This record gives sequence, C-alpha cells and structure tokens, in this order.
Amino acid sequence: MVSSITRTQSSISDGYVTSLASNFVPSLLSLPKTPLFGTDGIRGKVGELLNAPLALQVGFWAGIVLRDHAANNGLAKNGPIILGQDSRNSSDMLAMALSAGLTAAGLEVWYLGLCPTPCVAYLTSMTDAIGGVMISASHNPPEDNGIKIFGANGTKLSKELQGQIEAGLRGKVATNTSISNCGRHYSRTELIGDYGQALQQPLHPQVNLQGMKIVLDVAWGAAVGLAPTVFTQMGADVICLHNQADGDRINVNCGSTHLDILADAVKEYKADMGFAFDGDADRVLAVDNTGRQVNGDYILYLWGRHLQEQQKLPDNLIISTVMANLGFEKAWEKQGGKLIRTAVGDQYVQAEMLKTGGMLGGEQSGHILCRHYGMTGDGLLTGLHLAAVVKAAGVSLAEMVDQSFQTYPQLLQNVRVEDREKRLGWEKCEPVQRAIAKAEAAMGDNGRILVRASGTEPVIRVMVEAADTELVNYWTKELVSQVQEHIA
Repeated sequence: MVSSITRTQSSISDGYVTSLASNFVPSLLSLPKTPLFGTDGIRGKVGELLNAPLALQVGFWAGIVLRDHAANNGLAKNGPIILGQDSRNSSDMLAMALSAGLTAAGLEVWYLGLCPTPCVAYLTSMTDAIGGVMISASHNPPEDNGIKIFGANGTKLSKELQGQIEAGLRGKVATNTSISNCGRHYSRTELIGDYGQALQQPLHPQVNLQGMKIVLDVAWGAAVGLAPTVFTQMGADVICLHNQADGDRINVNCGSTHLDILADAVKEYKADMGFAFDGDADRVLAVDNTGRQVNGDYILYLWGRHLQEQQKLPDNLIISTVMANLGFEKAWEKQGGKLIRTAVGDQYVQAEMLKTGGMLGGEQSGHILCRHYGMTGDGLLTGLHLAAVVKAAGVSLAEMVDQSFQTYPQLLQNVRVEDREKRLGWEKCEPVQRAIAKAEAAMGDNGRILVRASGTEPVIRVMVEAADTELVNYWTKELVSQVQEHIA
C-alpha cells in the first residue's frame, strides 16, 4: 500500500521550478538527425547532447504528451509525475530542469531523490501518477547520464508516445503555450520505503534469508541505501561494497560490469553468494559461493525451474534476447521449456511478455522481469528471489549452476564509434556485411553472429558464439577488425 503521508513541498527547488515554469516558452533545440530515444530512453554525455535546456524541453513535452494520453484514456490528467535519480553529479541539474519543464506543463511532480529505477516504475504504477521519469545512465560511466520515461502502468513509454515527445522537441507539433496553471514540486522521499516493503512482501512470511551471508556491490549508485536495508530486513548477514552515493565513481571498476572485486569478497568472507547492481539497480548479476560469475541466462534458468515446479510458468515459457546463450536454450528445451528471443533491450522483452502472456523474461546482462511481482526489470527484486530459490533448494548456488547447463563459448567485443550517424547506420557498410556473411557461411549451424549498434553507449557490439572456441576467437577478431577499419 502506498504511503499517504502528507506531501512536503521543497522550498528550495520549488522556487526555482516555479520561476522557470511561469516563464517557460518552448523553443527549438539543436538536435541530431538520428532518433533521440534509444533502447533505454535518451542517453548521452552530459554537456553534449544531454544538457539542462534539453531536459527542460523533455520535461515540458513529456508532460504535455503524458497529460493528453491520460485524458484520452480515462485517467486523471492532473495526476502527478514520479521523478527519481541516481547519484551522478549531473543528476541534480537534470532533475531540476525536468521538473521545471513538467511543472510548466501544469503537472505536479513528486520528487523521490536518490532511488533505483524500478522504484520509480513501481510507485508510478501504484499511485495516481500519469507517468514517471528516472534520471540515470544505468551502467554507463559517470560522465554520461540519461532520461527514462514510464507510462502510468509503470512500463517504459511506448514508441508511439516517445515519438510524440520527440516531435514536440523538434518543433513539429503545435501546443497551447498559454497554460494558465503552473504545477508544483514536492519532496516525497518517504515513498521509497513503500517500495522497499513491496520488494519483501511476496516472500513474507514463508521465506527469509536467515543464515545466509550475502555480499552486495551497489556501485556507488542508486541502491546504496535501499539494497543493504531490504536484504538485512529479510534476515541475511550483509556485507556491502561501494556503498556510498558517489557521482565521481558510479560504475567505475565496480558493479554489474566489473565483478572481480565482488568475487574476491565472496571468497574472502566465505559468503553464500554476491550480487552486483548497476548504477540505477534495474539489473543485477550474481557470483556463486566459489566466486564464479552467474549471468542473466543462469538466473532465468534457475528462477524458471523454480516457477516451473510451482506451476507458475505458463507454457514453461521464458522470453530472452538474441544474446541468450545456445547452451541455455538447449538446456531449457530439455526441461520441456520454450525460449523466445527478442531484440536486445528489456523493453522488447517486456513487449513480448505482454504479447505472449509470458511471466518470466530478461537479458543475459541481468535485466530480469517477473510479472508475478512487477512490470519492469528490478535488480533488488531479482536478487532477493534468487537468494530465496537457493535457500529453498537446500544446496549452494554453485551446485545449482553446475547442475543446470554448460554455456557455448561466446565472445562479445565493443568497438567505440563516436559518430552517432555512422554508428546507427552501420548496416549500410558493405565490407562489414560481406565479412558477416563469410563468417556465417563458415560456421553454418554450429555458431551465431550478432553485430549491432548499442542503444545505450557509443559502441558497436560484435558477438560471436560457437561450440569451438578457436572459431569464436578467429571470427570475433576478423569482424572487429572490419568494423574498426570501415566504421570507427
């Protein structure tokens, strides 16, 4: 149940917001020709694409679009917008600019401050909010940031509504700029506690984590306060790494993209397992009691088996992406399961889950969605449930992984391509396409190749997977060389 504690108006930021809102006039921005919205909102280096003027305009046009969408769908068009942020140095600036734009559109903003992305999604879905906004660049380095927008049901905003916001930003839509009412900005940090209780509620009272020692790497990011709290409240003995909000160090050699320190800590403290979150805690990767990394494929398999045994997995279906390992797919099929692959991005996984009725899905990188408990990827939720699955099994996480499946050798390399248009138009490069065709012909049915432009970073990702490690190494090197020569 969401708290009904009286809202506290922020006297400092509200004055700033109100003054900007009352004088707000939409203006055209200098924008790239390529789409602003990628696989996870608008993301980029702060001071270049992503700056306060853009955030102000995004807030205004998101407010207009969300308000009109709410009115057209029978919702209270004056419902609030839930706004949260991670620990990056630029997040305060972007949060205030976004709030200024939202209040200029006549909307009320409930500002959470530092919190995980799934906290924004949950509270948006459980209140009368007409949308939510999270400022974060997820696993990206500190100099980047991003804007993620959620619809009233807590899911990431549809392509259609994203397109309407972008049309406004590009000056292609006229709107009534004589909005008479300015919205208000309120601090609602107490609502974060409601989300923390909601994470634990599905496990109580049958399950607790007493007797388990768990190491958490919170990456100097959004989960620094909440992650140790909820795991401790569930009964675990918790050891925390990188557990202060630090905008200079968020994701730097820690968190879900750097598991070595976590693995060493699990072994040093003789812990049962460890969990590493990214900067906004919407994804998680695990380390077993031997220090071995446990990625999203294994998490999906183990959680899927648990739900399957409880008859809570319709059609034994799991939704994953083109990155899912062939070893995982074949092992799941042997269990009578079915795996459907989507494009990379948890929004595509989510869309396929809604389309097929699937209850479990996710990505190898650690975005895991379970519709029994929520509508978005949630690292804290996933970690709690995986720990509960291990405790219920009565064996170690390492034993469970050993008994699951063997991965096919898979190598993923990133080629940095700063030019946005060249990066997003890489498929037009004939030499690279010829190299891909040659590699696919050479491997036949014994391997897979995936080349794609990242939707979250300025890189082209090259992935090769095959039963033979030598083939993987050879073709990865060849394809990376071609991308570097002709695109980078």
